[in-house]
Amino acid sequence: MMRILEGSLGLHEQALGLRSRRLEVLARNIANADTPHYKAQDLDFKGALSRLDNEPSAMSATHPSHFPVGDTAGSDGLRFRIPFNTSMDGNTVELSVEQAHYGKAASDYQATLSFLENRVSGIRKALRGD
Repeated sequence: MMRILEGSLGLHEQALGLRSRRLEVLARNIANADTPHYKAQDLDFKGALSRLDNEPSAMSATHPSHFPVGDTAGSDGLRFRIPFNTSMDGNTVELSVEQAHYGKAASDYQATLSFLENRVSGIRKALRGD
């Protein structure tokens, strides 16, 4: 039974977990908007999903200096956000930017969740013979 679900849900189950994790990171940024020296982070969703899927990324460097060093994602997929405007206290959180990213991420999460709900509903119908 579980193999049926694993094959039919595919990568969307893992994508939902990553989208949830990204919402947590963005919420942490918003919560620390007034914390001196806090560095805003974001999850490299495409990179993290590629690592989960074990497929090579569509974009790869041919030389180590082709990508900016400070913007590269760590092994956990997190990368530091480069602010549009610098802050006097060293905080890189820009509240309006973070709120916009959070709204988009919440919408993406809901879309993935709806897709999974529809897929599970289809599987239920197939198992019942509807």
